[in-house]
Parts: sequence; structure tokens; C-alpha cells
Amino acid sequence: MGEKREQKVKIIPLGGLHEIGKNMTVIEYRDEIVVIDCGLAFPEEEMLGIDVVIPDISYLEKNRDKVKGIVLTHGHEDHIGALPYVLEQLNVPVYGTRLTLGLLKNKLAEFNMADVCELITVKAGDVIRPGSFKIEFIRTSHSIADTVALAIYTDIGTIVHSGDFKVDYTPIDRAMIDLHRFAELGRQGVLLLMADSTNVERPGYTMSESTVGQTFDEMFAATGSRIIVATFASNVHRIQQIINSAHKLGRKVAVCGRSMVNVVGVASELGYLHIPDGLMIDINEMSRYRDNEIVILTTGSQGEPMSALTRMANADHRNVEIVPGDLVIISASAIPGNEKLISRVINRLFAKGANVIYEDLADIHVSGHACQEELKLMHALVKPRFFIPVHGEYRHLERHARLAQSMGMDSRDIVVGEIGDVIELTRDSIKVTGKVNAGKVLVDGLGVGDVGNVVLRDRQHLAQDGLMVVVVTISRETGAIIAGPDIISRGFVYVRESEVLMEQARLVVKEALSRCEEKHITEWATLKSSIRDVLRAFLYEQTKRKPMILPIIMEI
Repeated sequence: MGEKREQKVKIIPLGGLHEIGKNMTVIEYRDEIVVIDCGLAFPEEEMLGIDVVIPDISYLEKNRDKVKGIVLTHGHEDHIGALPYVLEQLNVPVYGTRLTLGLLKNKLAEFNMADVCELITVKAGDVIRPGSFKIEFIRTSHSIADTVALAIYTDIGTIVHSGDFKVDYTPIDRAMIDLHRFAELGRQGVLLLMADSTNVERPGYTMSESTVGQTFDEMFAATGSRIIVATFASNVHRIQQIINSAHKLGRKVAVCGRSMVNVVGVASELGYLHIPDGLMIDINEMSRYRDNEIVILTTGSQGEPMSALTRMANADHRNVEIVPGDLVIISASAIPGNEKLISRVINRLFAKGANVIYEDLADIHVSGHACQEELKLMHALVKPRFFIPVHGEYRHLERHARLAQSMGMDSRDIVVGEIGDVIELTRDSIKVTGKVNAGKVLVDGLGVGDVGNVVLRDRQHLAQDGLMVVVVTISRETGAIIAGPDIISRGFVYVRESEVLMEQARLVVKEALSRCEEKHITEWATLKSSIRDVLRAFLYEQTKRKPMILPIIMEI
């Protein structure tokens, strides 16, 4: 018995805390590891040129022999998006529901990684046993179909991970969250709850997804013009409701945007989307129909620069041109940080004569995350001994911790963690006992992790202040200037309009090199440093700007 009391489970979040996105949590028990989710985040504004951000998995690479599998809660990008990168380093089984793995297969095929690992399909109610773990899948509701929570059974107690969830009593697929199972687990005793914190600041309950369908019916019936609906490609239930409303009113549906085409294909193939025969048409066939017979289903609800809706707003979409009278419905809320992009697209659509309806104007979007009363229900049913709020920025985690305290939990039994924390759990205690390497790995094109803070700082510098390249040819023997210095400016000043400044800059560099020659200084590092110092001082004095200065010295 003494040995069992000493047993520990380590919880190590590698993403999803103090941030929205790149959710990934390590559960370590008996020298074995399972990973919950493996998501990406989208770059922040200052991450110039970065495509996506993924978790740092150096801890998993160091312990690759311990990793028994990756368990997925649902198919959103912030939960599966990093898998193509991670599976290159870790060849382990991946467990997920049919739709989740269907979307993942699609993603892996895009990366030419179709057969990279074993994908094991599960459904709500199933129990798997990777290594010495025992994990049960519990049905929940969210803004994507086939979402599950997890119950992880260990000798010291049960850990419940809610995944992303809401309590929807009238879900589109009629598969209601299994509150009964959460209550049973609570009655048997739950050692630790890890729960979604995204909407903890919102009082009350999240509206049911089915309320959006009623709004679509009303809007579709009230307009005789063409309808364009932008929503998240992964929100299969929302897409189903758009299809239902179009069908009721005799409209055909054309799908636009690569990710939307992919998801509609996968979801209908797997039976998660029910599309009446003859309803869908190719985007190129729209000219055969009148405007009041068309609904266009598109990506771009976040104002993404290359998305279909943004290209329509900018008049550079190949198949769809916005015309006065078009009804554009943006059925999504802004992900934090995307507000400006969305606002720009809305303004451009209005400028083209479209009637734009977005979340502030109508009930055309509901969240997939639980508000305060639903979170309280989860806590009341599960009755955990310990609690770790997950999936949220710091303020969300802190508010969720306070919500748990308001329901009677002791603050000492709650850990508001950070990514990289090693949170040790025993039957009687929970505490942070250490740190592992964790953070952001930046993906730029095919480069994974080769762009770091120094490169980003350089990009910021170039973006804000521009670049000046100084090219000079010197004699290897004497150090005398043979040609140049020539100065090339990019993003600093337009050379033709600043000829005097550029000529003065050239003379300043020439004088500095002459001084070095007089002192018989021929070492490249010193010469470059000298060029940088005098030119930086001169340009700041003249322009109050500090461009990046890149000296290039050639010897002959």
C-alpha cells in the first residue's frame, strides 16, 4: 500500500495555456506517456512571414520510447493542426473519432504523409488501453461534430479532460453531451478535472446551435438576391443548417474555398453531412441559375488574406464577383486578433453594394464553448478533488480557478499552470515541481523552427526601418579602396528623390574607410563595424531613422 501512495501522475502542458491555440498536454504515468491533442496556433501580428505556430515537442523527442499514443478530442486545427509536423518526429498511434481522423487523413495527404502512422478510430463510450493507460471517450457537444471528453484511469484516481465543450440540449445531430456519464464518474470519485476555460468570462449559457438554423430560415426567406455565407469550414453542424435552409427555399448550394470543399467532401462521405440529391452545384455552374436560386458557402469568416471571401471583397476571385444587392452573412465570431482583418473585409463588401450581416447585427453565430453556468454544471457533476483550468489565456484560467473556488474548492487544490510546468499529482496533493522545454516553434514555408527571435527581430527591423547595403572593394595587400563604396537602399528612402543624402552617406563611409587605411586596419570585422557605426550615426542625425545596415566587403 505504501508504494501505491507514492505513485504519481505528471501533467505537462506543452500548449494551450496562457494562449488560445496549439493545445497539447502530456500525461505521464508509470514511465509511460500519452499525449492529449496536438494543435497549432495562428501567428501573431508581429510574427512577420510566419505561417503557423506549433508546440515545442523536444520533451517528447527526448522521451520518444515512453510515448504510447496521441489521443484527439476533436478535429479543430488548434487540436490536430500540428500533427503533420509532430508525426515526422514521433511515429506513434493516433486515436480519434471518425470525423476527427477523416479530417486528419485529409491533412496528412496534403503533406504527402498518408501512411505515416497508425490511425485508430474510436467512438464515444469506447475504452482504449495504450500502454498501461486506460482511457474512456465521453460524448460532448462543440462547434464540430464527433467531439469527445476523456476519462483517464490510473491507480491513484481518475483524470477527466473535458476537451472543448458546451452543453447543448438540442444539438443538430441529436447526440447530446453525456451528462449522465460525467455524473457517474463524479459519484465514483474524480481525482482531477481539466476543463475548457474559453468562455468563462461569459455569464449564463451558450445558445444552442439550432437557434442559428431558425435565423438562417428567416434571412433566406426574406431576400430575393444571391446569398453568400462565410463560416468556419470545420463547423459541420453550421454547414448542415445552411444546406437545410437552402433546400427548404429551393436554392442550390455552391461551395467555395479549398478547406470548405475538403471538409464538405469528407463530412458527407462519412455521413456527418446529409445533402439532398441535386442540391450541390459546381461553382462554375452558377451562371445557369438566377440569383434567388443560389447560396454560396465559403471560407473567409476571419478575413484571412487569401481566403475566398476576402478575394471576393477585393474583386480578384476567379468565379464570384460581388454585385449590389448580394446578401453576405458572416456566421462566425472574431478570433482575438482578427478583428481588423474582418472589419476591412466587411467595409469592402459594403463598398461593393452588398448587404452584410455579421454577429453584432443578428444571431447568426453561437459559440462552441461553455459559459459560466455550463462550467458550473460540469464542476457540480464531476466533483473533482483537484482542478487545472485549460484552454485559455491567463485571464480565462484565473477566472475559471475563481469559479471553481466559488463552488467550494480550496485554492490549494487548483493549479493555474503555464506551458512547460511539470504538475505532479498524487492521491492527496497537486503541485508544480519543475519545468521542461516548451514554447513556440515557428513554421515558415518548409522551415520548421529555423526562424527564431533573432530572425523575427530582423524582420521587424526591416519592416519598420528598411535596409541599406554598402558594397566596397578593397586591395588585399594595402587595404586601399579600389571600387565603391556603392550604397543600395531598400525600404529606407527612394534613391532618386534622395540623391544628396545618398551621396553624403557614400562620402561618410569613404572617409571612415580612409581612416582605417591610414591606421593599417584590414580586418573585415573592424571595417564592417566602422562602416555600420558612422553610417548609423549619420543617417539617424539626418532622418531620425535607423535602417538595418549590411556592409559587404570584397577583396582583390
